[in-house]
Amino acid sequence: MKKIILIPDSFKGTITAGQFCTISEKVLKTYFPECEVISLPLADGGEGTTDCFLQMKGYQKVNTTAMNAFMEEIPVYYAVNGTTAVMEMAMCASLPSAKGRENPATTTTYGVGQLVRHAVENGAKKVILGLGGSCTNDAGAGMAAALGVKFFDEKGEEFIPTGQTLDRIASFDTAEAVKLLADVELLAMCDIDNPLYGINGAAYIFAPQKGADAPMVEMLDNKLQHIAHLAEKQTGINYYDLKGAGAAGGMGFGVCAFLGGSLQPGVNLILDTIDFDTQIQGADLVITGEGRIDSQSLSGKAVIGISRRAKEKNVPVIAVVGSAQDGYQAGYDQGLTAVFTTNTEPVPFEQAAKNAHRNLEQTVDNIARLITALEG
Repeated sequence: MKKIILIPDSFKGTITAGQFCTISEKVLKTYFPECEVISLPLADGGEGTTDCFLQMKGYQKVNTTAMNAFMEEIPVYYAVNGTTAVMEMAMCASLPSAKGRENPATTTTYGVGQLVRHAVENGAKKVILGLGGSCTNDAGAGMAAALGVKFFDEKGEEFIPTGQTLDRIASFDTAEAVKLLADVELLAMCDIDNPLYGINGAAYIFAPQKGADAPMVEMLDNKLQHIAHLAEKQTGINYYDLKGAGAAGGMGFGVCAFLGGSLQPGVNLILDTIDFDTQIQGADLVITGEGRIDSQSLSGKAVIGISRRAKEKNVPVIAVVGSAQDGYQAGYDQGLTAVFTTNTEPVPFEQAAKNAHRNLEQTVDNIARLITALEG
């Protein structure tokens, strides 16, 4: 082994992508001390996305302040490499930050827009925004307002919409935001296909976990329908059926409809941003991982997205996962070489979490022992 790439996603609630890399590299170096081990921890766009990029070569931390989902000023940060800025909406509007006062009808993404504005005003020409883990349902209107989009009610008065006031919007003006973002590429990382509204939309699928009861879910969905059709009337474009429009309380919709941005699968966007095709050159092996691999992983989650890229370079891929459910085997046709599970016996999640680091270490140790035997 001369070169190994470590590029895992996190194991939700047990092991971060960074911890995976640290543990795995320590084990691999024991068996292959001369091997170049490159760590590229990933995230899915939610909490931890920025930190993953900050662990990569060339990215620097930028500190600033912004409003949280309750319009309270908080310290925030994002990652910058040259003119590329990477940030996560969860920095300003995460579900955990709303614990005890969850209310998707009144929370706002305004602070997310402030974060984007800070990056742009400080020279960013490409902004990558992770969508996920939000406590909001405002269709990204708060974010848009912070970036200069003006929302007016029937009296012509300007206001900042929230989930419960989206139907107050009679018109909106994007001129200031268009000017601000004229030379900026705004890309949102999105790995879900949900439309903006309807039974599979932002409110019905995601608002209940943000604190909405059944009547509120129906109300929020009606408000989303209003802004969806208003935006179509003003722009002539149907953004609400766009795959991913319902991501992060409708922020997928807002990125496109209000700001002219675009949505891209998270893993592909990250792999392009970190120049994975160059990083993998000369590699003997790629080790990736995630908490669970199953049939849904085939839709383009981290493990399969990485496997597809590695297959193009004829580099084998090992996935280390917490659990493997039937259906993942189709990934073998897409570049996945082998799957190893870390849990040695069926135990409750709480117990598995306690042993997660040790189990990962033992699993990677077994992989290294197998490679050593085959090489010998």
